[in-house]
Amino acid sequence: MTLPPHAPIHDPIRRTKIVATLGPASDHDGVLEAMIDAGVDVVRLNFSHGSADDHRRRLERVREIAARQGRSVAALGDLQGPKIRTARFREGAVELAEGASFILDMALGSDDGDAERVGCDYQQLIDDVAPGDRLLLDDGRLVLDVTAVVGQEIHTTVTVGGRLSNNKGINKLGGGLSAPALTDKDRADLTTAVDIGVDYLAVSFPRHAADMTEARELLGEAGKEIGLVAKLERAEAVADDATLDGIIEACEAVMVARGDLGVEIGDEQLIGTQKRIIKRARSLNRAVITATQMMESMIESPLPTRAEVFDVANAVLDSTDAVMLSAETAAGDFPVETIEAMDRVCLGAERERIAQESGHRIHEGFTQVDETIALSAMYAANHLSGVAAIACMTSTGYTPLIASRIRSGLPIIGLAHSAIAQRRMALYRGVVSLPFDTSEMTAQELNDRALALLVEKGIAEPGDHVMLTRGDEMNAHGGTNTLKILDVKDHHG
Repeated sequence: MTLPPHAPIHDPIRRTKIVATLGPASDHDGVLEAMIDAGVDVVRLNFSHGSADDHRRRLERVREIAARQGRSVAALGDLQGPKIRTARFREGAVELAEGASFILDMALGSDDGDAERVGCDYQQLIDDVAPGDRLLLDDGRLVLDVTAVVGQEIHTTVTVGGRLSNNKGINKLGGGLSAPALTDKDRADLTTAVDIGVDYLAVSFPRHAADMTEARELLGEAGKEIGLVAKLERAEAVADDATLDGIIEACEAVMVARGDLGVEIGDEQLIGTQKRIIKRARSLNRAVITATQMMESMIESPLPTRAEVFDVANAVLDSTDAVMLSAETAAGDFPVETIEAMDRVCLGAERERIAQESGHRIHEGFTQVDETIALSAMYAANHLSGVAAIACMTSTGYTPLIASRIRSGLPIIGLAHSAIAQRRMALYRGVVSLPFDTSEMTAQELNDRALALLVEKGIAEPGDHVMLTRGDEMNAHGGTNTLKILDVKDHHG
């Protein structure tokens, strides 16, 4: 969260960041501005919907509003990935009765589906399934058990029936679908994402680290400042610690994409898996977003359910960096109210003591100087009375990221000259990014100016301590090697 140069920061500062998806609802007059004013830290551009021009127009508007409000709002482009879907029905939809036979027919015309069979947009499905497999359609609302694979036909029995309409998603329980993570559409959308200047790019359905490496190579030199986000939604991606850690380490952030992931591994496994992903991401110094149906009822209601409140609060207490809204803000009736509700719930959860205590890496050694400085600053700040904030002078945002892996009730202030670094930090839990130009300053001037800025923003006041990290050579990546405990009254008494 960032604030205008003229505006003080008011307590309490929300530590958990809010990601909001843009869409038709946010396009209405005044809505996007109200959403950003209500506290959106990252906007999501969903490439599953809308044209390149739509995304460009929305991002230009975000940047214009953010500049006017003095905010650093990051942009997350989200690639569609290989969503495997049924084809379409002649009548638009059919009713599948429990116990009935139903065929997924790879040779059927794309508009010729009926109550007995339907086509599929993914021809390789025929090679990925065998008798005994369970297929889940429409986010798990319908369940089909495979009984036979005959030629181009997958024969099934309906185990859980209901209405099936056009282009509904198909998942296989336990995973095992071989579709590549990056489709031709994704490659085109990736080029668009680089062109319009997103800060993060999410890759859907990666199975292993190699999928993220491929995306990194496609970004190339033009996209070297774009952080990759792995959307964890395949059973294979979370099947074992080595695979999960490999994916996490191959990107800058991960997303717990609970829709498809829950369908593939089962809801009963999803609870523990979400907690494991958050813990591993933070241990490996990566950001983590918790997503899907967090306040789903607010698509049509001005208030969340109690269950949604507890769901969001649970993710906050697990130290997720961000919580994400999808249809709630893209297509819902109450996009601004949803963000306001999310803000309230996050703040409420963050007041709990468990959200402010950390044992992160307390029994481990460190290998990097900047990492040692960042973690030392956090532990010192958490144990020294009178500390108002941890201020990190940074060229890339890395030191604030490392510091933010430790739970604390204190704000971490990322002081950066680079607008890209400021937006990158918009995703990090507990980090407030402020513009700070360190050029042409002596070491003492750096300290004095940093303290003056924190006093101006209302973050610190005379009598407070401020932990300050910086490098001897400013604007050098990985150069943080100094930790100072500054007394505000010494400089501004």
